[in-house]
Amino acid sequence: MKRDNALIRKWRVAKKIRGTNARPRLSVAITLNHIYAQIIDDNQGVTLASASTFSRELARSLNSKDNKQAAKAVGELIAKKAVEKGVTEVVFDRGARRYHGRMRTLAEAAKEGGIKF
Repeated sequence: MKRDNALIRKWRVAKKIRGTNARPRLSVAITLNHIYAQIIDDNQGVTLASASTFSRELARSLNSKDNKQAAKAVGELIAKKAVEKGVTEVVFDRGARRYHGRMRTLAEAAKEGGIKF
């Protein structure tokens, strides 16, 4: 039941969100142990920038890789990489997760880093 609700939520979000050249998609995936973020141009099928708790820039500096502190660090890193690539506006793809907790912390850190949703 819970997994079915998550799939329905994921499909509902996915049918509304599509990344373009002007506004690529910021896709966020959160697992029990790690946090991942990618900026994707769906028209070309290319990942423009990516960041995660596995990233060399973050892996050694984080005490825990699954908390809000890690989410904030990943959000700041993806924003930095996006701005370097010239991406300032994105469409936020939260997948099946609610905009709450680590997801919200990552999104707010990305906004502070210079990305507009």
